[in-house]
Amino acid sequence: MLATRQFLPAVQRRAVAQLGVRRMATVSDNPLDRKVHQNIHEANNFINYKKMSENLAIVRQRLNRPLTFAEKILYSHLDDPHGQEIERGVSYLKLRPDRVACQDATAQMALLQFMSAGMPSVANPTTVHCDHLIEAQVGGAKDLARAEEINKEVYDFLATSCAKYDIGFWKPGSGIIHQILLENYAFPGGLLIGTDSHTPNAGGLGMCAIGVGGADAVDVMANLPWELKAPKVIGVKLTGQLSGWTAPKDIILKVAGILTVKGGTGAIVEYHGPGTDTLSATGMGTICNMGAEIGATTSLFPFNDRMHDFLAATKRKDIGDFARAYAKDLREDEGAEYDQLIELNLSELEPHINGPFTPDLATPISKFSAATKANNWPEELKVGLIGSCTNSSYEDMSRAASIARDALNHGLKAKSLFTVTPGSEQVRATIERDGQLATLEEFGGLVLANACGPCIGQWDRKDVKKGEANSIISSYNRNFTGRNDANPATHAFVTSPDLVVAMTIAGSLHFNPLTDKLTGADGKEFLLQPPTGAGLPSKGYDPGANTYQAPPADRSAVSVAVSPTSDRLQLLEPFKPWNGKDADDIPILIKAQGKTTTDHISMAGPWLKYRGHLDNISNNMLIGAINEANGEANKVKNFTTGEWDAVPATARDYKKKGIPWVVIGDWNYGEGSSREHAALEPRHLGGLAIITRSFARIHETNLKKQGMLPLTFINPEDYDKIRPDDKVDLKCTELAVGKPFTMVVHPKNGEAFEVKLAHTYNAPQIEWFKNGSALNTMAKANKA
Repeated sequence: MLATRQFLPAVQRRAVAQLGVRRMATVSDNPLDRKVHQNIHEANNFINYKKMSENLAIVRQRLNRPLTFAEKILYSHLDDPHGQEIERGVSYLKLRPDRVACQDATAQMALLQFMSAGMPSVANPTTVHCDHLIEAQVGGAKDLARAEEINKEVYDFLATSCAKYDIGFWKPGSGIIHQILLENYAFPGGLLIGTDSHTPNAGGLGMCAIGVGGADAVDVMANLPWELKAPKVIGVKLTGQLSGWTAPKDIILKVAGILTVKGGTGAIVEYHGPGTDTLSATGMGTICNMGAEIGATTSLFPFNDRMHDFLAATKRKDIGDFARAYAKDLREDEGAEYDQLIELNLSELEPHINGPFTPDLATPISKFSAATKANNWPEELKVGLIGSCTNSSYEDMSRAASIARDALNHGLKAKSLFTVTPGSEQVRATIERDGQLATLEEFGGLVLANACGPCIGQWDRKDVKKGEANSIISSYNRNFTGRNDANPATHAFVTSPDLVVAMTIAGSLHFNPLTDKLTGADGKEFLLQPPTGAGLPSKGYDPGANTYQAPPADRSAVSVAVSPTSDRLQLLEPFKPWNGKDADDIPILIKAQGKTTTDHISMAGPWLKYRGHLDNISNNMLIGAINEANGEANKVKNFTTGEWDAVPATARDYKKKGIPWVVIGDWNYGEGSSREHAALEPRHLGGLAIITRSFARIHETNLKKQGMLPLTFINPEDYDKIRPDDKVDLKCTELAVGKPFTMVVHPKNGEAFEVKLAHTYNAPQIEWFKNGSALNTMAKANKA
């Protein structure tokens, strides 16, 4: 019960009155009646804590139980708080997000889809951020100039379409989408969807920020409710305080080791407990960012003074003050129950290094050298990389620079190659002004553009040949095979920026800065001092170059041109509706074996340039997936010709012959980046269904949105019964809410047998399948 006097809106007063407590209030006294802007860039968008409070009061009255913070945010954004069914892990919530954000690689397809909806402007605040198309080669300024030249057509399309449809546009060089959101748009208690899997970074400011596919973003842009299966809530209780070499990154590295890459699927990870008050806002952002690696819907922290400090430092003190007025609902209720609870004592937490090849292989630094020997990992450290959307804050760079300065004072520099990626132009300009950048360059660092760079494979790496086994270590979030440099033999490890810098000095995976001494230029041994660094710049942030383009007041004269001969951009043609029949005797294009991420399904790197051209990018469909039939990638047998060919080429041949096909997949199919192209491509090339042991959340939704059937084996062992050269019948006419789905398998040699499949379709989603896609369904409704 509230211990201090509160002024509540009428509906909330009624709810409280039923609990036997009287409160007195007047409309003019209600602190939630204030008009506070969401950000400093948009004049007409405000934070509506009052509406959120009213919705929440309705839901409280219905549920009559303590709520987690995650529930409070979601339920306060319900489209229909009175009638919405609410059961964690079961119900589909219809929500009204506050904002939409898109990065340039996904924005192309999202905007192309929005254009086809025929609306004059977006209905909800939206921004586009240019961060994915800048390749790291020789350094920030030159790499940026090269990207602007190579991608001019795409950047012009994004800039003009943003101007046309009332969207804020952050130009190349602005920084990484998630850092721009944290510095400009995130606010406590808000709900944001972003077309990138690391959107949860904004949880560092107490925002529920969720990665989605472009089709979901289009729904919200078009003012439709956004649908999300009500997540379960995993609680992580933090006690104690970090010290020495332990950094916020180590919290999520440890949690990833506990939950694994699929342990957070279908859940929001909610941090709470006294330890949360000891972390900086950007440190909390780091933890939430990498929560994407455990499959979590999102991660978030309760509002605290450190968030207020960051809001004030980024010219948003009024938002921080407003949040204090709503603070009781910006954290969990006392007695709130979690579906799973993890407890971490930060005072006992050890620095960790995760990897290689998966972000959940967590090893404490004290055991890492032994693990390197035991697993025969390449011992020499070739490259250390700091920055990215995960760890590029002022605090991160300051701590990294303190370690570099300690080494320089002893006459040492980086022994390994060393790169620095500032997360935003604001951070870059500030660390340039305050001297950290100069220290990192003196140490041997190559400063890359304010962009994603090597973290997403945008790295023109020259120091090793493809296929050469080597080790790199980064402060990034994701380290799947070949992700950073397209070399499957690269062993990529993930850790804090602190350990990255320390280990580049030694150039070896065996170095532990907590216990191992280095030899200075004077021949004397020394132990590196633990890192130090301010969470916020004492002189305030330097905004650097102005890289924001606001939409013009008069948008009528703006035109968006897409050349019909372009190989980068292509207007979309609607997918064909379902024919109303079962599909009989259709082939398995590929039976994918083992981990099949969205990187395997639709690679990034050089393919990023085709993100706005569906037909061209479809030439990378599933080229990274391993075919169980031969243990090889991008080599499948065409049953009509008997010849082995590339996966996309075989799919195109089936499509030309009018033959639909299916994919058989393993566990957690589609984990990783949110890219909807991994769903668009199989649909474009004639696929009907993806049948797996289990799906990653975003990819399953993306497949539904594009009119494909994501189905799972009710008995996961049935995956093993199916051979790549079998044919199948899919009883599409059986598709119904909550009902199993029949597949008949016809082995090449042997008797046919039935396999029961499950799905997660609700009634509106079944209409997506019938109409050919969610976009077709939207267009159909607009015509009605």
